[in-house]
Amino acid sequence: MKREKSAVMPLRKLQQTDAYSMILEAIDLGEYRPGDRLVESELADRFGVSRTPVREALQRLETQSLLSRDGRSLIVASLDHNQMAELYVVRRELEGLAARLAAQHATAEEVRMLREMVTEDDALIEDPPALARANRRFHKQIHLASHNRYLVQQLDLVHRTMALMATTSLAAQGRGVIAQSEHDAIVAAIEARDADAAHDALREHISVAFMTRLKQDAGQRRDQS
Repeated sequence: MKREKSAVMPLRKLQQTDAYSMILEAIDLGEYRPGDRLVESELADRFGVSRTPVREALQRLETQSLLSRDGRSLIVASLDHNQMAELYVVRRELEGLAARLAAQHATAEEVRMLREMVTEDDALIEDPPALARANRRFHKQIHLASHNRYLVQQLDLVHRTMALMATTSLAAQGRGVIAQSEHDAIVAAIEARDADAAHDALREHISVAFMTRLKQDAGQRRDQS
């Protein structure tokens, strides 16, 4: 009698996936910041997994350029000015495409969810870290509403890399209010099924965020000089 293959993911593979996801989330939440050293044994203890899946997760993150080498140690990578500019160029184009496709393909339920997210996130304007988390959820929902799996994969990579930025542009004075207004315009275009307007609104949203971040960086350099 032929044995059926188990549908349950092997424990080792599950641990590897969990270790990767947990480390990535910790970086995304700012618990590990650019330049912080990641120690295999400490991560295994923290997340309650063995060292092997942690080692494999670290190797995967290094391959994705989210970690870099500092001698024999692995540290959370950082982005220089050129890398940040290149990332925003790619993000602007991909996000614009996602908004265009969402206007064309999003279900009525997905559109309502986007509208509810904008309304609920207005309450977070005075809490930049919470608003930044909500912002990621909002953009992810637009990606999913595009109904294009390959675009979603590319945007996931872009947003993982965004986690390497030490601060959020939403921490800038007044940016939260402006960003929420921009989100409102994006959703309005998607609601109207206006693909061109959705595309342009989201591209402009990313451009303004990039300008805000450039001003933040310039201010930090001025303060340090």
